[in-house]
Amino acid sequence: MTELESFKLLGIALATGLLIGLERGWRARNLDEGLRVAGLRTYGLISLLGALCGILAKQFHPSLLGFSFLGLTLILLVAYHKSFEKFEDFSITGMVAALLTFTLGALITSGYITLSCATAVVITSLLDFKPVLHGWMKKLEQHELNATLQLLLISVVMLPVLPDQGYGPWEAFNPYLIWWMVVLIASISYLGYFAVRIVGDRHGPVLTGVFGGLVSSTAVTLNLSRLAKRHLGSENALAAGILTACATLFVRTLLLTWILNAALCRLLLPSLAIMGFFTYIAAFLLWQNSREFRTGEEVSLENPFQLGMAIKFGLFLLLILLLSNWLKTYFGDLGTYALATVSGLADVDPLTLSMARMSQNSIDMQVASNAIIIAVTVNSFIKSLYAIVLGGLKLGYRVAGSLLASVIVGLLMEFSVIR
Repeated sequence: MTELESFKLLGIALATGLLIGLERGWRARNLDEGLRVAGLRTYGLISLLGALCGILAKQFHPSLLGFSFLGLTLILLVAYHKSFEKFEDFSITGMVAALLTFTLGALITSGYITLSCATAVVITSLLDFKPVLHGWMKKLEQHELNATLQLLLISVVMLPVLPDQGYGPWEAFNPYLIWWMVVLIASISYLGYFAVRIVGDRHGPVLTGVFGGLVSSTAVTLNLSRLAKRHLGSENALAAGILTACATLFVRTLLLTWILNAALCRLLLPSLAIMGFFTYIAAFLLWQNSREFRTGEEVSLENPFQLGMAIKFGLFLLLILLLSNWLKTYFGDLGTYALATVSGLADVDPLTLSMARMSQNSIDMQVASNAIIIAVTVNSFIKSLYAIVLGGLKLGYRVAGSLLASVIVGLLMEFSVIR
């Protein structure tokens, strides 16, 4: 290593330490000088120390780096012990951040420049997001945490050991594949569920529709439709929320097919993209013409990481797979379309997953695409009926008119592609 290269590495190490120190120093900016254990300058120096020790360890012996790290740890322990006696602060976040800063400085001199810089940004962001992360934790209830950990544990432990081969008629029962798809659906849904729990009602029905649509656009439609008769004059805002959730379903369907079968996703893209685009536009126009509205009530959604719910979905998915194969065998493409129609009355996801898998070997790709479009169309029609029956005509014609018009445009696109 030349002297010029050493200067370059030391400069990068200093910048890395100053970045982390900027956040630490800003958080303790109201304390008098000398009362902080470590601030902007100290973190810069710690990173420099790590870099210098890394260079020396290369020149003399690797154990020098370990002894330096141990020495820094002892200094920090003494400093934080004194701080605890004075302020009774039990947090060791600063100490861990300081040790990580030293480590990053040493990594830079070992050639891991990009990794160290990226890690420094992540560490700084994590430290800065403390109020936000703690706010999220307060939103999470005990039963939600238990359900999440339970399914994650079973997925992490069970998924790798499940047999990845088909059993039974048409080899439709593949334990690994079915459980993997269950975890996939639950994960996407949980992102939306947790986002709704965090956001609550603070930003109105539209943002609820965006995140709620990742969980269940039908549940969002039912919840917001029921509010229409209790909040007269808010039909535009509620319709915007419902339409946003319905548009998110189209995006969600594309995402699932892209993950499982990219070729099928390309077939669906023109139709579903058109449906989603026009539905989002209709939602935006309704939102623009609505008064500011807060329901004061949280949208009721089931935690998708509940074990019982995941098992039920897995069984439903297995049933759809078996029926798809049976109907395809005895009734051809018409049987597949009939199943898509019935499935669309309840849930689009199982049919989507089934078609994504079967189109890889046992069913024509265009037939699978048509079946998913049918399920989405039927599901959109059902949600329009929910809005009319539960929310009244004022809400219903806004939702049904916009949603069905978007779906019709998408169907025309689908037929033009087939031709």
